[in-house]
Amino acid sequence: MTDTDVHLVEVAPEHLEVLYEQQLDPEATRMAAFPSRDRDAFMAHWAKIIANPTGTARAILVDGRVAGNVVAFAAGGETLVGYWLGREFWGQGIATRALAAFLPLVPARPLLAHVAKHNVGSIRVLEKCGFTIVREERVTDGGEGIEELVMELAH
Repeated sequence: MTDTDVHLVEVAPEHLEVLYEQQLDPEATRMAAFPSRDRDAFMAHWAKIIANPTGTARAILVDGRVAGNVVAFAAGGETLVGYWLGREFWGQGIATRALAAFLPLVPARPLLAHVAKHNVGSIRVLEKCGFTIVREERVTDGGEGIEELVMELAH
């Protein structure tokens, strides 16, 4: 871990351009096993996230710069958490600190996270924040399947 200054703030329109650019990174989309969106689809998606009264979304700021985001939302009777960090911020403990700061904002438990099985860094972030593996799934989206872990924070 570094002594980098990490803050969470409500996602605002001025954060979206950086978040859009981050999700275009081919290495990040490979690690997340989640495809990037074109600008219109990305902006529409984030408009829904910001307007969702049952969700919680925060931008991760590092030394005043947008480093990524962390979100929680209800889906299918479960509360899910997800996060994205721009590649230049990987490997510095930022995702762990951001998720740890975010979790008290979401009182629902259990809290679930889906993570690509090959994304060792993200699995480690979740483990450091108290999540444990509860099952493995194979997700197919019209192409080859993706092996993912479902991790849970019970308390």
